[in-house]
Amino acid sequence: MKTKEKYLLEVKGLKKSFDVSEGWFKRKKQYLRAVDGVDLFVKEGETLGIVGESGCGKSTTGNLIMHLLEPTEGEIIFDGMNLSKLSSEELRKKRADIQMIFQDPFSSLNPRMRVFDLIAEPLRTHRVAQGKKLEEMVLELMDVVGLDRSYSRRYPHEFSGGQRQRIGIARAIALKPKLVVCDEPVSALDVSIQSQILNLLVKLQKEFNLTFIFIAHGLPAVKHISDRIAVMYLGQVVELATKEQLFQRPMHPYTEGLLSAIPIPDPTLRDKKNRVVLKGDMPSPANPPSGCRFHTRCPYAEAKCKEDLPKLIEKEDGHYVACHYPLNSGQGIVVNN
Repeated sequence: MKTKEKYLLEVKGLKKSFDVSEGWFKRKKQYLRAVDGVDLFVKEGETLGIVGESGCGKSTTGNLIMHLLEPTEGEIIFDGMNLSKLSSEELRKKRADIQMIFQDPFSSLNPRMRVFDLIAEPLRTHRVAQGKKLEEMVLELMDVVGLDRSYSRRYPHEFSGGQRQRIGIARAIALKPKLVVCDEPVSALDVSIQSQILNLLVKLQKEFNLTFIFIAHGLPAVKHISDRIAVMYLGQVVELATKEQLFQRPMHPYTEGLLSAIPIPDPTLRDKKNRVVLKGDMPSPANPPSGCRFHTRCPYAEAKCKEDLPKLIEKEDGHYVACHYPLNSGQGIVVNN
């Protein structure tokens, strides 16, 4: 993928394999390719959504960007610096600019720490403040995320899921990072609470000039918060576009299937929609199909799809797709959703 301007984050050829060898002394060598050649770029101040089925590699990609996992191959260039080439001390300092909001708001919080100490922890670790100034900063962060100051002496188990996620968000923005990786931050919450958290993230982005990577498997949540969306399938990005391009003119058959699966509340409209049902399950990343990874489930697959792996190519302005016969592009199949 060609880059045309300076980006806050560039991911080039990112790969991560896990050794899942079997047998005595692991003689039967086998590797699970969780992330297999991901290219992404993120502009400062925007939200890039990453979406796909469970097991597609989206959360692993987030962990690699955070450098919680070491990449097998590829580069992660953040703010002009290659994270893989930094020393452990340099990487520790750089972590102040890259923070994460985790999926489970309970297991991500230390149950033995009070709310005040949970929010204060990153500020103490990076020696930002202490004493009275630290207390003021923590209480201000609680105000920002919508938590009553009187809750500062309570423990995580005393809160609801939404409140615990607000604690996690306060921790993530405490150091005023440049990039926040949100790993399915609303998937464990009730539907009524999900919208509150999404609106809070939008508010914080404007207030603190944050850049988000928002990982989810639900397209409605991703559409609500994202500027651009990357669709992943079996460890690879198969489509990357603005949310308007993706929802109005999807080019990859997998994206078409994901959009078709979005529930429609109005039964009259639901009956009129031509639904695309994806057949079968996602293949194992330990033994991916040859050629296009999606050809085993694609209703439009041709012989070429089974042999040649398509590259992620810009078909329209800012609209990238990895497909030999892209939909709605003038070079493939025209589909009206």
